[in-house]
Amino acid sequence: MAKLTFRNPSGPGSLPIVVEVEAGTTILDAAEACGARVGHACGGNLACSTCHVYVERGLESLDEVADKENDIMDKAFDVRPESRLGCQAHVADEDLEIEISEESLKAWLDEHPELRKVAR
Repeated sequence: MAKLTFRNPSGPGSLPIVVEVEAGTTILDAAEACGARVGHACGGNLACSTCHVYVERGLESLDEVADKENDIMDKAFDVRPESRLGCQAHVADEDLEIEISEESLKAWLDEHPELRKVAR
């Protein structure tokens, strides 16, 4: 089991969410299971960049970035060396610290407009 810490899971200033997941789980699936607001306009099918996250700790433990993920990442905003698409990053046994990108949070809110004004 790996422990994932989602920083700013409900937007800037929100308290982190920590969840334990089995190896092989994607970051996107882990986020959905714990309520962290990671967007996924394409349903996690590698057709958009809305699940863009930053893996601040444990990046080297994730599987390699495939060419298709790199192609999609070219469409993302504020890409950094620690950027990954949550739908493609499969967790191993190492703990991860993940920051949800502004792009991903905005996409999640666009997917759930009824929750825009709900307290975080």
